[in-house]
Parts: sequence; structure tokens; C-alpha cells
Amino acid sequence: MTCGDYFLRLLARRDYSVNELLKKGREKGFEQSEIAEALDAVQQKGYQSDIRVVNSIINSSKGQYGKAALKRKCLEKGIPADVFEQVWMEQEESDSTESLSELKAKVMRKYKLSSFQYIDPKTKVKLLNYLQYRGFNPFEVLDQWKNEEEEAEAF
Repeated sequence: MTCGDYFLRLLARRDYSVNELLKKGREKGFEQSEIAEALDAVQQKGYQSDIRVVNSIINSSKGQYGKAALKRKCLEKGIPADVFEQVWMEQEESDSTESLSELKAKVMRKYKLSSFQYIDPKTKVKLLNYLQYRGFNPFEVLDQWKNEEEEAEAF
């Protein structure tokens, strides 16, 4: 089996980043030149794209994790930070408010909150940890939700 065939078999199952394919090729015992040729071939045919990998990571975790957690996941796969930032900006333009409203509803159910204005300290700590663990900036998100409630009350 050639390196190109091996990469095609891998890519038939799921998307891999360039770095992951390099690692898999080395583990399988292929030479560096053969790996480079096979990578060029699969990229030229459009079978492998780091941008597509980042898109799938962002789409699969939409509303569950924030930018920091998703960026960390991409960096673990060997995807450059600038590629992640580019894709993030493109996606953020289209649907940033949708995922936050879904997250808000989930948080309100989970912590049995009726309002973000008056949260007891113990629940607030849990909420901040929950948001931070998922890669969101907890204070920004909480302030945004408080402002949304204030605006809704004003009308």
C-alpha cells in the first residue's frame, strides 16, 4: 500500500489535519518525501483541507464550547492559530447570537434561574466555572445577558 492510498483510506472515514496525516504517515513507516508527495496530491484533489477541519470542529461544538476551547482543540490537531481565527471570524459573522441564546436557555434550566440580575454567590461561582470550562469569557457573557434582561425590562 502506498502512502497516497493510506491517506485516502484515512480521509474516507473522517477529515484529518495536515499535521495528523504527517504523524500517521510517520507511524506507518513511510519516508518523508513520500508523505509530502501524498499530502500534496490529496490537497490538490481537495480531499484534505485544514479549513474544512476547523469548520467541522466549530460546527460540531456550536453552543457547547466557546472560542478558547475550540481553538485549543484545533491547536491540538496541529492546525495553525491564524487558520482558526480566519474561519472563526467568517462563522462569527453569521451566527454568534444564536448559540449564546441557546446557551442562555440551557444555563437558566440547569441552574434554575429566572433572572441574571440577582444570582446568589454560590450559584454565580458555579455558573462562571461552567462558562469558563466551555471556553467562554464568563464575565463578558454574564454582563451581556444582564444587559439583555435590562433592555427587555425597559420596553
